[in-house]
Amino acid sequence: MLSVVSWVSIAVAMAAALVVAADEVRRPQKMAIMNVVWPATCLYFSVFGLWAYFARGRAQPDSAGKMKMGEGTPKPISLWQVALATSHCGAGCALSDIVSEFGVFVLGLTIAGNALYASVVWDFVLAWAVGVLFQYLTIKPMRNLSPAAGLLAAMKADTFSIAAFQVGMYGWMFVVHRFVDWKPDLAVFWLSMQGAMVLGFCTSLPMNWLLIRLGWKERMG
Repeated sequence: MLSVVSWVSIAVAMAAALVVAADEVRRPQKMAIMNVVWPATCLYFSVFGLWAYFARGRAQPDSAGKMKMGEGTPKPISLWQVALATSHCGAGCALSDIVSEFGVFVLGLTIAGNALYASVVWDFVLAWAVGVLFQYLTIKPMRNLSPAAGLLAAMKADTFSIAAFQVGMYGWMFVVHRFVDWKPDLAVFWLSMQGAMVLGFCTSLPMNWLLIRLGWKERMG
């Protein structure tokens, strides 16, 4: 029964991601990286990610999305702005986890004889690299920075965010792996990873609020 539930959850999440990706072909986001972030978000938030996209994230016909820095009098940081900033981390983690988990499994990598430890290390390394790339593609054009300055700003903005995301994600992984075979060729594994990503999103929200407040991350939405 758990296997059936897992397959259904995976299928629904993938369908949601495909629906968003197809819609973005007709209505591309103004900020190009968000065309990747939104489908990736649906991979773990499933129908909730799909709802958020059509409720507030979908590009409008007249502006193809209003992702830009705040202007005029500063306003209180909204939960939506924090969630959008966190979605960058989540997208990087989701995509990198797929690659790293299969890589660790296929190559038979372990640390201290434990595949989970290897997953933790490589998930973080790849998630950080992809997260910084996503942040670079956001910050550099918004601030009109040079490549070097853009990379430094991206590292500054996303390192703490990714670390906070991994706290929730790893906490879930270390608990669940006691009850689930930690093999990415099993549907239950990916159901567990969806839960890990959602929890990681939640633990990263406060950090992203702080980064926006400090000016290390830009307000969007």
